[in-house]
Amino acid sequence: MRAPALTFSDDQAEAHDRISEMLASVGVDLLNDTLTPPKEGKTNVLAITGKAGSGKTLLLAELVRALQKAGVEVISGDYEGRRRKDRRTIAVLAPTNKAASVLRMRGVPATTIHRILYTPVYDPEYEKIADWLAGNGDRPEIDGLTDESLDRAKGFYDRTPSVPGAFAAAGLRGSDFITGWKRREEPLDIGLIDEASMLDARQFDDLKEIFPTLLLFGDPAQLAPVGQSGEMIFDKLPEKRILSLARVHRQEADNPILDLAHALGDPDLSFEDFESMVESAARRDERVIWGQRVEVDLMARSPVLVWRNATRIRLINAFRSVHGAPEDALLPGEPLICDGLELPLKHRKKRLDLEARGLVKGAQVVYLEPGRRSGFSRLHVIGAEDPQLSAASIVKIEKPGEEEPFIPYAAHMGAVFLHGAAVTIHKAQGSQWEAVQVFAPDLYAAARMGRNEAGQPLWKRLAYVAITRAQERLHWVVRARLSKPSGPLRVDDLRAAPAPLTLETTEAE
Repeated sequence: MRAPALTFSDDQAEAHDRISEMLASVGVDLLNDTLTPPKEGKTNVLAITGKAGSGKTLLLAELVRALQKAGVEVISGDYEGRRRKDRRTIAVLAPTNKAASVLRMRGVPATTIHRILYTPVYDPEYEKIADWLAGNGDRPEIDGLTDESLDRAKGFYDRTPSVPGAFAAAGLRGSDFITGWKRREEPLDIGLIDEASMLDARQFDDLKEIFPTLLLFGDPAQLAPVGQSGEMIFDKLPEKRILSLARVHRQEADNPILDLAHALGDPDLSFEDFESMVESAARRDERVIWGQRVEVDLMARSPVLVWRNATRIRLINAFRSVHGAPEDALLPGEPLICDGLELPLKHRKKRLDLEARGLVKGAQVVYLEPGRRSGFSRLHVIGAEDPQLSAASIVKIEKPGEEEPFIPYAAHMGAVFLHGAAVTIHKAQGSQWEAVQVFAPDLYAAARMGRNEAGQPLWKRLAYVAITRAQERLHWVVRARLSKPSGPLRVDDLRAAPAPLTLETTEAE
């Protein structure tokens, strides 16, 4: 088997060889960079599991490069050109926009599962532009588009191969070139799914309908999806279908955040002993902070991670209070979390429009300003490829001790949002932030309760997930105090793409 371009550990090399053998059996030969047409047959599923730092993403990225080198076409979900019977395709997917954006930042062309399940329907005239951008057609002449606009689109696409982004650079809105969305009718080929620990049974069934070959990359130490009895999708696979990466790959200097996460695997470790480890790490390394209070400045872009809903609600209201937020309105820069879409079946197209732009349950959003119409909000969707949009919004602000939330913005239907200054650790799965604040008193409460999940103390699973959301700095907050903000909330750091797309979701037609 060909040696990979980079140095793998023994377990990574073994996994690479096993995956290469499976791909060769379905006509994708990474050894000789040759392809044969796909054949119908049963679904091949292989899971690659390992804890944070075990090299799953490194292996995934190397596989994508090798598949592209062999001539396999990447499907992004933005636009699909002319289909050939003999083509071989891959799609790199994640359950959320934030998880997909983490991969894109590492050079992996990832999109969300939803963007593959539903494909855009392009206006035929603008489809000519998309074909030209992708190198499959001649430069078109389109009424209303100047040569300068087409040049801007081409320049954008050459730098970033995104058709919607290129159209936005040309001054077009989504409604100009996308006429609707449809459920994918034809299967694809090879699917690489990151953060597979977040998959539920329905998503897994959908993926198996589309991809004859599936590679699942997941962390068995994370929290299982709600409603699945502590089991993850890959837990149900035969043992021979699971490849485990055991070795931890660190940066040149040891990573204290990963060290703490892996220490939680010790069955004899108590909560008190673990906190002593955190405090000791904070004295040795500036990447771990022993926090005596919650830093309010971080909450606008990186939510405090908690276990209990009551804690989440108290922190959100403290955040709004310290910023002087009014009772009946949001301040520009306040963070939100999408809690789903409340749209009837007759507005299915609008639902698909919003979901395709990133407004799916769990999406992180920053409020920019009121929309042009009553009940609408202008929003920035964190991690989305085209982040800025306007949508009918139902924003709920929960209050301590009150059963019903206060609703400062209430369209009759549209996207539903909760405040995002603090989120539960369950909702944080799949996301990463440069700096993360973990509210330790909540984890202590979980430890005192003595609850277990999948044979492990719940507090350890919660701590593991929370800690591994931090890319650079971990704040372990031990006191229920809040700092004062260093300044007002801001939105100037959210740079919009040229001519951002707008999806004005009306309430009725």
